[in-house]
Amino acid sequence: MRKHVLSALFAGLILVGCNSTKTATGTNDLATVNPIEAHLDLTKVIDDKAPVVINPGRFTEDVVTYRLPRVVQGTYSVSDFGKYIDDLKAIDYKGNALVVTKTDTNTWTITNAKQLDKISYYVNDTFDMEISGGGIGGDVPFSPAGTNIEDTNFVLNLHGFIGYFDSLKNAQYKLEIVSPTAMTKTSALQETNEILTDGNKTITTYFAPRYFDITDNPMFYGNLDVEEFKVGDIKIVLSVYSPNKVHTAAKVKETVEKMMQAQKAYLGDVNSTPRYDIYLYLSEGKSESPKGFGALEHHTSTVVVLPESMPEDALASSMVDVVSHEFFHIVTPLSVHSEDVHYFDYDQPTFSKHLWMYEGVTEYFATLFQVDQGLVTEDEFYTKVMGKIKSASSMNDAMSFTTMSENILEEPYAAQYTNVYQKGALIGMCIDILMREESNGNRGILSLMKELSLKYGNNKPFVDDNLIAEITEMTYPSVGAFLQTHVVGDTPIDYNDFFNKVGLKIKEGKVATNYIQNDGVLIFAPDMATMTIPFSEAVKDNSFWAQNGVLPGDVIKTIDGKALTLQNANEMLTEVFMWKPGRAVDVRLDRQGEEIIVKTELTQSYTMGSELTVDENATEAQNKLREAWLKG
Repeated sequence: MRKHVLSALFAGLILVGCNSTKTATGTNDLATVNPIEAHLDLTKVIDDKAPVVINPGRFTEDVVTYRLPRVVQGTYSVSDFGKYIDDLKAIDYKGNALVVTKTDTNTWTITNAKQLDKISYYVNDTFDMEISGGGIGGDVPFSPAGTNIEDTNFVLNLHGFIGYFDSLKNAQYKLEIVSPTAMTKTSALQETNEILTDGNKTITTYFAPRYFDITDNPMFYGNLDVEEFKVGDIKIVLSVYSPNKVHTAAKVKETVEKMMQAQKAYLGDVNSTPRYDIYLYLSEGKSESPKGFGALEHHTSTVVVLPESMPEDALASSMVDVVSHEFFHIVTPLSVHSEDVHYFDYDQPTFSKHLWMYEGVTEYFATLFQVDQGLVTEDEFYTKVMGKIKSASSMNDAMSFTTMSENILEEPYAAQYTNVYQKGALIGMCIDILMREESNGNRGILSLMKELSLKYGNNKPFVDDNLIAEITEMTYPSVGAFLQTHVVGDTPIDYNDFFNKVGLKIKEGKVATNYIQNDGVLIFAPDMATMTIPFSEAVKDNSFWAQNGVLPGDVIKTIDGKALTLQNANEMLTEVFMWKPGRAVDVRLDRQGEEIIVKTELTQSYTMGSELTVDENATEAQNKLREAWLKG
């Protein structure tokens, strides 16, 4: 999962049919030789709810338990998809209702289960219930993990529609989806049959080897714009839903294809999937629209939610940052993962100690490959690194990363989750530099991950407690010492030690910044009592706003004619974050009842801060090591 920059920044700031063919196997647990049949009818939506029917096969137990996921992989937060299930009924073979008891938000027990023929219920979508965008500390699931039900689009994160029986998570699933024939559909889940009915409906049948594959293969149905291309041997399918046709798949493809070709060149012979799907939902900013911007990875796909109002260049930039991160997940956790991931418990999960690797190293790859492949300059790369250092500095730097990872659903650790993309990436950077130093520039963290992929692969999990010892054995004692001190231990990292190895230094001075931050520090102080978003004292040090007379306490009323509220702040301030010099802006402020107008053309904003730059006194050896690091 990767939250878009604004979603991450504001986390914690703005939270506003009977079957006669069923047979018994005689097992002690459950008895079914056929796949669990799940039926989802998109043509019979009532009050924004889609009907689902589950036909599990014949049971030999008297009581069975059916669940919707409390937690899904990649989110590291409680989603409670059972909250969105209405009118769940269990029906016996004679068509009579069986006794169903809802034991918690996500769990139903069914008695007299030997007579159970099917379960039926309705599913509410999550998008139009959002207040803050969900995720860590949110009110609903993080938007890319959520669901959408509307006439022109269905976001089918199937974990929001299809549940599981406790003892049948490894059972096969046969999924039937009924849809209007005119709808476009995309999914990487294996399609086994398609029937066109007389009534302009299509019945598509899919096969999933186990429940994991249900949760790991999202789908889009609706008025989609779809493009395909190849990256090496991997087929990429890009599905775009832009409700007002603001953006096209063809245009987005230009950016994504260039980026993914560069990623494949960087990865080399890593080729763990024949197909990769990108589902891009562009939110139109209405009250019922999703507000949690970013992406959620699956093993061979990603669901992305971004504002439809983003300018073309801003959307392109966001797609590079967000999708590149998700695509690199084909390395980890697809090819390298622990038993916690491989045998995931959707109700009471345990978490790996190694979020620094799953998310941190993945984020590091998504940053490094851009300079390695010439998509950004070295200076731009250094700016991104410094941004992560500054963001990480606002978190708890004296917290064991492995302890935080293992307890990520609990406080005080949950509040530190976004640091996996900041300090986690910097941990990856430090290991990379250490390995380059120890190997005279020949090995880095990418080679380590490739070696781990060969050792484990998609179907063999590692033992969580053994990973650091294995990495130490595969690399160098200095890497093991670093991990024990700064990842298992709680000693903060002195990044200057690592920058010195590659001839870089941090210096203070005037630095360029954006229009919502000073050198990584937010210049707003949201007021939950008044439900407003005033500028903080930090605005005095942001040259653009200061030069235009903005003062601490000034409240933003409108931006280019659109009212700013706590509810739409994620979307609108994301746009402000993407502003570039030369753009005309019209911002209306409230200063204790007086309207202040800032109507001007943007100039570059500056503040005092720190920047990472090449040390003019760097030695030849330091410069050579830096070259191996950045262009290895």
